[in-house]
Amino acid sequence: MSTTTSVSTCATTSCAFNHDGCHALAVTIGGSQGTASCGTFVTVDVRGGVAGDAGKVGACQRLECVHNTDLMCSADAITVGGDNALCETYQAR
Repeated sequence: MSTTTSVSTCATTSCAFNHDGCHALAVTIGGSQGTASCGTFVTVDVRGGVAGDAGKVGACQRLECVHNTDLMCSADAITVGGDNALCETYQAR
C-alpha cells in the first residue's frame, strides 16, 4: 500500500481535530462490537492538528472491515460522523 486514506469529511464538531475538516495527522480507527469509531477523537477546549490538507487514516484496528488490509485502510476515503465519531465507511466482511 503506497498511499494513506484521506478523511474526506468529519461531522463530529466536538472533536478538537475538526475545524473545517479533520486536521489530525493520522487517525486510528478502532471501536468494538461491530462498530468502528475514530480513536483519535478528543474533546478539549482547543483546536489543533496539522495545517493544510485534511487528516489521514494511520491505522485501522477493525480486522473484519472490508477495507482493512494489513491494519491499513484501503478505502479511497472515509467519512466520520455522529457524536461518537463513527467511521461511516466501515463495512463488515
